[in-house]
Amino acid sequence: MDFDMLGLTPRLVNKLEELGITEPTPIQTQAIPHAMNGRDVLGLAQTGTGKTAAFGLPLIHALSKDGGKPKPKHVAGLILAPTRELAKQIADSLEAFTKGSHLRVGLVVGGVGINRQIEFLRRGTHLLIATPGRLIDLLDRNAVSLSETRYLVLDEADQMLDLGFIHALRQIAPLLPKERQTLLFSATMPKQMQELSNSYLTNPVRVEVARSGQTAEKITQSVHFVAQPAKQSLLVELLAKHKDEMSLVFLRTKHGAEKLMKSLRAAGFAAGSIHGNKSQGQRDRAIKAFKEGEITVLVATDVAARGIDIQGVAYVYNYDLPNVPENYVHRIGRTARAGASGQAIAFCSSSEMGELRAIQKVIGNELDVASGRIWEVETAPNRGGRGGKRGGAGGGGKRRFGAGGGSNQGGKPRGQKRGAPKSGGQKQGAPKGGNRRRSGGSKRAAS
Repeated sequence: MDFDMLGLTPRLVNKLEELGITEPTPIQTQAIPHAMNGRDVLGLAQTGTGKTAAFGLPLIHALSKDGGKPKPKHVAGLILAPTRELAKQIADSLEAFTKGSHLRVGLVVGGVGINRQIEFLRRGTHLLIATPGRLIDLLDRNAVSLSETRYLVLDEADQMLDLGFIHALRQIAPLLPKERQTLLFSATMPKQMQELSNSYLTNPVRVEVARSGQTAEKITQSVHFVAQPAKQSLLVELLAKHKDEMSLVFLRTKHGAEKLMKSLRAAGFAAGSIHGNKSQGQRDRAIKAFKEGEITVLVATDVAARGIDIQGVAYVYNYDLPNVPENYVHRIGRTARAGASGQAIAFCSSSEMGELRAIQKVIGNELDVASGRIWEVETAPNRGGRGGKRGGAGGGGKRRFGAGGGSNQGGKPRGQKRGAPKSGGQKQGAPKGGNRRRSGGSKRAAS
C-alpha cells in the first residue's frame, strides 16, 4: 500500500515523495483512514514508527480541503506535546509536509521569548504545536483562542500524565468546541491512560500495532549489576569500545547529568548534555551538535526521551533506571529507529532492583545479564570507583535476571550457602517488598 491509496490529496502525496517517504508504516496505514473519516483515534505504537505522520497527515489533508484561513488569534488544529523537544520535532515534520501550501504551522513552547509567539498567533494559525504550560500562558494573555479549534491531538499522552500535565489539560479542553475530532497517541498504555481516553475521546477507534510497552525487535537489551559508585568507570570503559558511535546516556537528575557530562569530557569524550537547567537555545544547540556528529555522547534526563528523533544512535545507556517503568520504553526507543538496530544497556545498583523488576514487567521480558552478580551488588562495599569485583565483571555470556527473583547464574559466592547470601538481613533475591526505596529520592520529573 502507498499513500495515494489512503486517499490523501495528490499535493500531499507528491510532497511526501519529494521527502523520500513513499510507503506508510503500520500505524499510519491503520490510523490515517479512520482519522480521515472523522473518527476519534486512540493510537498505540512503539516510538520511531511514524506516529507524527499518522496524526499530522490527516489534519493537513482536512485543512487543505477546507481552503480557508483561521480568524486572527484563532487555531484550527491543536497538537499538545509534553516536552519542548518533542513539540519542535513535530513542528519540523509538519512544516516539511506543508511547505509550499497556504497552511500556517506554529510552535509555542517555554524557554524562549513569548512576544514573538504572540505576534505570530495574531494572524491566526492552521496547526499549532504547543506544550501545555506555554499555551496556558498565551491563553491567559488573550493571545490565542481555541473556540474554533476543530482538531485536537494529544501526543505522548502518557508522559503528560507522568509530568503532571493532566491539570493543564483540564484547563485547556473546556476551551475547545465539544464538536471536535480528538486523536490520542502513545507508546504505552498505563491505567490512567484509559481514564484520559474516556475523558477526551468519543467512541474512539483503537489502533494498536504492537503490545503496549513492547520494545522494537532490533534493540538488544542487557543489564549490568554494578554498585552505584562504580557506574561512571564502567560507563567510560564501555563508551571507549565504540568511541566514534553515537550514544545517549540517561540519568534521573539535572545535576547528575551535568556532572557526568563534565566527567566524560575530562575523560576525553566529545560529550554534551540536555536537561531542564539548560535554556532552550542550549538544548537546541546540543541536539544539533549530536545530530551533526560534533559530539558523540549526549547525556540527558527524561526531558529528551520523547524529543530526539536522530538516525544513527547506536547505544542507549540507562545510567540511572527510571522511576516510571514506561519511561524505559521511551528512552531506549531513541535507538533502532526506522528499522535500524541498536543496543540498550542498563546499569542496576542495589537500590534499583525494584525499578528493574517494574521495567521487566512492563516490557514483558527479562533483560540479559551482561555482567555482575546480584549478591555482589547488594553486599559490595564502596572500594573507590569499582565496588565489589569490578562492579560487574562476574562472568560473561548471556544470562537472565528473572522478573520474580534473583540471579541464579554464575555459581555462588564462596563460603555461603547456595541461594542465601545475606545483605542487611535480606535473602539474595528481591529485597523485601520489591525494594521500595527509590534511588534519587522521591518521584520527580527531571525536566
